Amino acid sequence: MAFQLPTRKIRRSTSNDVDRVLEIWRNAVDATHHFLSQEDRIAIEAEVVSFLPTVPLWLAVDEQDRPLGWMLLDEDRIEALFVDPISRGAGVGRALVQHALSSHTTIFTDVNEQNLQAVGFYEHLGFVPIGRSECDGQGRAYPLIHLRSAS
Repeated sequence: MAFQLPTRKIRRSTSNDVDRVLEIWRNAVDATHHFLSQEDRIAIEAEVVSFLPTVPLWLAVDEQDRPLGWMLLDEDRIEALFVDPISRGAGVGRALVQHALSSHTTIFTDVNEQNLQAVGFYEHLGFVPIGRSECDGQGRAYPLIHLRSAS
């Protein structure tokens, strides 16, 4: 089942999408995660390259079926959401979050505290903070804000 927008749709990823998904991740991280040390950026990319091809993702695609952004949704939790910087501000991230909300009344996610663009994005969509951690999920010293969609 695809969620339709005027110029894009949401669909499941396939093995043919892996290169583009990784490209979106790299572009988005390079544009928004300036707080990462070079060593951590390299280590995180190695983790992403190893697990992303094995997980089902939701993709926002354009009229030519080219992915513009993607979301890893695990039950009621957005584990990752990345939009290619050239598509930011065009409703791609919003479409992905709306897709998640179409099957769950409440959605949870974590966002790097230093990623002010992501914090603002989720706040704009009505997410509220419900907690904070000093470290990311791998124990690195990058604080996370825990968020919940507004009910």
